[in-house]
Amino acid sequence: MMHVTLWGTRGSVAAPGPETARYGGNTSCVEVRGTDGTVLVLDAGTGIRRLGAALPRTLRRVDLLLTHLHMDHLQGLGFFAPLYNPAMEVHIWGPASTTLSLQARLTRYMSPPLFPVRLRDLPCTLHLHEVPGGEMGIGTFTVIAAFVCHPGPTVGYRVAAAGAVLTYLPDHEPALGVPRFPWRREWTSGAMLAADADLLIHDAQYSPEEYPEHVGWGHSSLQHTLAFATLTGGKHLVLFHHDPAHTDADLDRLTAAAVRIAQPSYPVTTGAEGATFELLTPTAHRGAEGCS
Repeated sequence: MMHVTLWGTRGSVAAPGPETARYGGNTSCVEVRGTDGTVLVLDAGTGIRRLGAALPRTLRRVDLLLTHLHMDHLQGLGFFAPLYNPAMEVHIWGPASTTLSLQARLTRYMSPPLFPVRLRDLPCTLHLHEVPGGEMGIGTFTVIAAFVCHPGPTVGYRVAAAGAVLTYLPDHEPALGVPRFPWRREWTSGAMLAADADLLIHDAQYSPEEYPEHVGWGHSSLQHTLAFATLTGGKHLVLFHHDPAHTDADLDRLTAAAVRIAQPSYPVTTGAEGATFELLTPTAHRGAEGCS
């Protein structure tokens, strides 16, 4: 079993305000907990600050899996409480570029003038790991990382435990460069990561009308997201990385229209801060429940 909590669901830039209060204005951050107490954190958007404050005080290790280093997925890193705990072991996993190591890229952010605390001065025990590098074992979880279609070195993650599978693809444009979408599974970016996932958290930033003006930006339209979930055999789709210009009312309207057209055979949930999911078996899990 794994317990999944959404701490940030917005894309591109944080968008707090009354018009985004229901689905949330914080950028990408997802917590995954295992039955043995293992904690994975997927991305370090602004939602990671609240997550860090909510972690058990007895926790001594946390693993942060970065999909890429665009600012909306990294901006909360310096405010992640475990980094400042000398008793904490923090493992950060993420892609390097073709010219710079993961450490060099993180240091560009965690140093003046962008941030007052340097990466090298953090009091926690810090370990950096570059991905993809094959299958990784982290506590009770088996994690696979693979490059996906998004500008810059970007990976998606497949997290498995006791037969349950979560796939996390927050920034992804699988429709880019194909003659029609969906195409064959074996030729589709991210498809092997998402194959038959019990819970698929996937980029759904644009409406069908907005997408043509943003081709190549690395994000999906809602209809492409639904088509991708159908192609890969997803059992529950969570729409994620909401455009900062989309209000709660916009998300309700756009999601309803996309679902009405696609008529998927699986549940579709619009990702909201505080939503939780429990993946119990390969074929069943509880849906979203509010968390305090």
